Amino acid sequence: MSSLTCQISMSLDGFVAGPNQSIDNPIGEGGMRLHQWPFATDSWREQQGSAGGERTADSEVADEVMRGLGAFIMGRKMFGPGDGPWDETWRGWWGEDPPYHAPVFVLTHHQREPLQMQGGTTFTFVTDGIESALEQARAVAGDQDVAIAGGASAVQQYLAAGLLDELYLHIVPIVLGAGERLLEGVGDPTLEPVKVVASPAVTHVNYRVVSERAREQ
Repeated sequence: MSSLTCQISMSLDGFVAGPNQSIDNPIGEGGMRLHQWPFATDSWREQQGSAGGERTADSEVADEVMRGLGAFIMGRKMFGPGDGPWDETWRGWWGEDPPYHAPVFVLTHHQREPLQMQGGTTFTFVTDGIESALEQARAVAGDQDVAIAGGASAVQQYLAAGLLDELYLHIVPIVLGAGERLLEGVGDPTLEPVKVVASPAVTHVNYRVVSERAREQ
């Protein structure tokens, strides 16, 4: 069975988005500071179809976290703003060629027909829970892994349910002070660090999430 993974950038005080999120600033005030580290790498620029960038330890991590992924899961607000019925004209934050290039399953309470985009990305909207989304994602991923693309609520739900296998935190040395915390409402998971990579910009910590069954053995 494929693994369920997640990689996400987080501030020193535990936030993955800043305060006052809006359609014009979806990751909140100061939130873009969490994502500066990959922009300078050659790996990120190559993934965006452009040249340049530096080859650093961060580049190796950027390569690693995108390797071997066959499908993605994301929360409603990771795809678009609002909580109610869908505005069918909304096609995501990324334009017509989203960066996933694989099937993406969006957690939502409101039905919507699948949305096929350029570059191999298809958004499927799942209304019957996180387990159903994971089952569908694994079915299309085959031998490859499934990744949670965000946001915090989706990660929290899978972590609290004991369904997440691996969590890769990119800990950025900034303090946001407010916003959306990652590790709230997740119960008491056991996270075993298996790899740490540090650079001047960010510390990457790869955790294996130990299931309750494994803890009892």
